[in-house]
Amino acid sequence: MSVQHERLIELCNELRLGGIAAQYPALAQSAAEKRTSFTDFLEELLVAERESRRARAREMFARVAGFPAIKTLDQYDFGFATGAPRKQIMELASLAFVERAENVVFLGPSGVGKTHLAIALGYLATQKGYKTRFFSAADLVLMLESRAAPRPLSRGHASCGQCLQAVDRRRDRISAAEPRAS
Repeated sequence: MSVQHERLIELCNELRLGGIAAQYPALAQSAAEKRTSFTDFLEELLVAERESRRARAREMFARVAGFPAIKTLDQYDFGFATGAPRKQIMELASLAFVERAENVVFLGPSGVGKTHLAIALGYLATQKGYKTRFFSAADLVLMLESRAAPRPLSRGHASCGQCLQAVDRRRDRISAAEPRAS
């Protein structure tokens, strides 16, 4: 790596452009080989930075959500849980109900996958850019009871006009998602 490349990487790191720093050497080599215009090369660098930031945001949203484990709809056994029609669950996966400010509540006997579905939808929401938070029902009740005056649950829920909630009475779990900030 040349001294100039090292300086560029150092500047990217100082300016918190980690995606560009990581992709610059490969993209620069490719641009030189293809004789890409400077504008196209710059666009590729900026797209790399944007995608890097989006990936980090998705990872952070999933980490902050507080899921006890990561579950996906692909892992859900629709053959076992006949009370959860695949078509209806796949419609929920569009997350349109969050945009419409509608609630979803999963009810049923133990062991049919209510928590799995709540986590899967919450995780999907994080991957689509929604800030999501997973609470146990017991913790949520304690939080609400500890507040003398009506206040938002947390800083992140202060402006939440749209929420996703799923309740599993056996495990006392609630998953809540709020829409992306515009």
